[in-house]
Amino acid sequence: MRLIIKFKWVIAALLIVLTAALMLTAPNLTKLANEKGQTQLPDDAVSQRAAEILKDAGEDNNTISVVVTLDKALDEQQEKDIQSLIDKMEDIKGVKSITTPLTEDKEVREQLMSKDEKTVLIPATVEGSDEEVEKIADDIYKETPKSLTTSTYVTGASLINQDFAHSSEDGLKKTEVITVFLILGLLLVVFRSIVTPFVPILIVGVTYLISQSLLAILVHSFDFPISTFTQTFLVAILFGIGTDYCILILTRFREELANGHDKVEATLIAYRTAGRTLFISGIAVLIGFAAIGFAKFAIFQSAVGVAVGVAILLLVLFTLLPLFLVTIGPKLFWPSKKVISHSENKLWGFLGKHSVRRPFLFLVITAIVTVPFILTYDEEISFDSTAEISSDYKSIKGLNAMSEAIGEGKAFPVTVVINGDKDLTTAKSIPYLGNLSKEIEKVDNVDSVMTITQPTGERIKDLYVDSQLGIVSNGLGDTINGLNDVKKGLTTVQNGLNQISNETSASSGNSGSSLSQASDGLTQANEQLGLVSQKLALTGNVDEALPQITAINRQLGTIAEGLQGANTQIEGAQQQTKALSENLSKLSQGVKDANDGLTQISDGLTKAKDMLGNMSNSQTVRETGIYIPEETMQNEDFKQSIDTYSFDDGKGLKLSVVLDSNPYSEKAITTVKDIEEAIDRAVVDTPFEDAEIVYGGISSSNADLNDISTTDLSRTMIIMMVGLFVVLTVLFRSMIMPVYMIASLLVTYYTAISISEFLFVNVMGESGISWAVPFFSFVILIALGIDYSIFLLDRFQEEVKESIPDAMVISMRKMGSVIITASIILAGTFAAMIPSGVLTLVQVATVIIIGLLLYGIVILPLLIPAVTVTFSEGNWWPFRRKKREE
Repeated sequence: MRLIIKFKWVIAALLIVLTAALMLTAPNLTKLANEKGQTQLPDDAVSQRAAEILKDAGEDNNTISVVVTLDKALDEQQEKDIQSLIDKMEDIKGVKSITTPLTEDKEVREQLMSKDEKTVLIPATVEGSDEEVEKIADDIYKETPKSLTTSTYVTGASLINQDFAHSSEDGLKKTEVITVFLILGLLLVVFRSIVTPFVPILIVGVTYLISQSLLAILVHSFDFPISTFTQTFLVAILFGIGTDYCILILTRFREELANGHDKVEATLIAYRTAGRTLFISGIAVLIGFAAIGFAKFAIFQSAVGVAVGVAILLLVLFTLLPLFLVTIGPKLFWPSKKVISHSENKLWGFLGKHSVRRPFLFLVITAIVTVPFILTYDEEISFDSTAEISSDYKSIKGLNAMSEAIGEGKAFPVTVVINGDKDLTTAKSIPYLGNLSKEIEKVDNVDSVMTITQPTGERIKDLYVDSQLGIVSNGLGDTINGLNDVKKGLTTVQNGLNQISNETSASSGNSGSSLSQASDGLTQANEQLGLVSQKLALTGNVDEALPQITAINRQLGTIAEGLQGANTQIEGAQQQTKALSENLSKLSQGVKDANDGLTQISDGLTKAKDMLGNMSNSQTVRETGIYIPEETMQNEDFKQSIDTYSFDDGKGLKLSVVLDSNPYSEKAITTVKDIEEAIDRAVVDTPFEDAEIVYGGISSSNADLNDISTTDLSRTMIIMMVGLFVVLTVLFRSMIMPVYMIASLLVTYYTAISISEFLFVNVMGESGISWAVPFFSFVILIALGIDYSIFLLDRFQEEVKESIPDAMVISMRKMGSVIITASIILAGTFAAMIPSGVLTLVQVATVIIIGLLLYGIVILPLLIPAVTVTFSEGNWWPFRRKKREE
């Protein structure tokens, strides 16, 4: 420290040059946070894998929706206005395609309009970054007809991301300003000096500028993790603990000045004593935030940036702060002349005195305060990212209107992605989608499933054998009716022939004989038709009917030829038989028509026979109840369904699962898990068994978030506690003190988050604590809260000589005001996050504020002294306490 004091001006100059150089050369951290700081799941997350598969197949189109809300049902003028908007949207750069709701297709209209037609959706596929999509939305707003301006919103994932970034950026600016003024005000009250408050502000300000620039360089050049939360946490934590550390040093410096030391000696003593405490605290905080690097989730890892800031803070505190102490000296506290060290904290002295005398009582009191909250903590977690920012943003307004119009489930379905290595869109594979859909529909909270076999959520009935057999049965009925109609026609012909035969028998024996034979032939044909019709009606035996109908066909052909021959003979005989000839010709044509009718019937029966034969040999029919004929595969509508729900030349398939519950809810997360289990069962022994099956959509992403955040929290908790235990064991030469220091903070954390959960869920009506809050609040509270126990116990180590209880009471009197002041200041810096309007930051701030105040005012003065005197000499186990002389 003497060397630092000697070269204080050189060090200060170097810091100023370094700060200026970094500020001039470093990228903009806020812009980098907006570009790279969005929530991104790890690559091996199921929902992320689904997105990757679709992206590789060119199916990752960015979609936005224009939501038009109307006061009344859509009318003709409003349709014209909407069509005008659609026409103009087509000319906007970046818009690739638009799905119009103004179509004659009833199913499309139902999907893009509310039932009362007061809300109309215009989905559009766009390309570009989030910022470019935001520009497209701005252009759409400019092109919106005046009549629709106040009721039209553009929404989509990119736009919500941008609004979240804007909200975070605005919140950061508010936090910075509020934090500075808050700290200045608190320090003015604490030190009663107009000089002292500016020293911590300057120290932390330099630290923040250097840290921010270094982080920007690390993010830009080395892909260092960052999120939209990083800067806000950096501001709150650096200004909070930076001010606390400055208070620790300044307080001890002032105490030593009061003891008669000059400003240089007072500085050396302050850094030898309080500086040691500061160093231990800083290392503990550094390790706490460095442990976050072991998290798997990038948004959690982003808090590692705080560790960079803490490291810079320690450097500045040990290099720049001594300059002010040895240069300004006692004038730092002008105009106040009161020595703060002589103002011992009477409340903490009182609590310490009684706590060391009645440790069990104070342990019970601590339990009464904390245990009820810990036991009532329900871990109600919310994954609703749309609740993060104000509903005043247009993207959120549009999203809410869209959800109300078509339902939340339809707006945010679960996407099942089946990725294979061969064509899965064949007539032998597609039927198994029917079985898959049935199994999914059995899952609780599933409303409908959309895929190739049911593109609108309703089954295509004609694909199913029961429907097809019904069609065949109806066809047989029509065939029987047709046979009866042919029989009636032939009977009419026969009667006509008999009449003509009688008229011509006298004049032309040969022709009369031919007509008589034809009449007899028709009689036989009619009898055979009657038999075929009866058998078909009774047995439906197509195989037996076909050869009989073929034989009748031949017989009718022969009859028709005979009639034509007889007609020729009549035409050559007498002029007066002309009328008979014409009638005979008509009868001959009737026979031919009947013959053609039987041919059509025969062809129809042949197709039915082939279809039934194929059905009987089809494995898909037996296993799925679905049979897809070749003509269906070539049907344009069915081909459109295949194109919609397949990708990668048929090697991939999609199913959209609509839930009947809020897709952001924990119920939806559970439903996704149930869907996965149902599909695992259903794909066994199907063409999809060896395919990769993954799940996309908001509910699936939230399921991944739930798993990852829970795992990361557990992992980080263990790493942090082990890391802190090791460091504190080395620095305190004890394995007992670290245990109850960490345990007291765990009690504080669970009490604070339980109280916060009660406030936000039971009082404010939120669906739960935001999913990121437990992780961030735990890391921050443990890393920062450990400072206060270090402040107290390091002073205890300094004061302890013979009597452990007396040393604890003295330490509490000496450090009480410092710790209370520090906890209030740190809580205040986090309170400055509340006006940000970002729900996660508001909730994290609430947990930290409650935790810090609870720890600094209740847990630390009640629990730590009681435990410390209870362990007595065991506090230093397995080492020995160093004896200090008076």
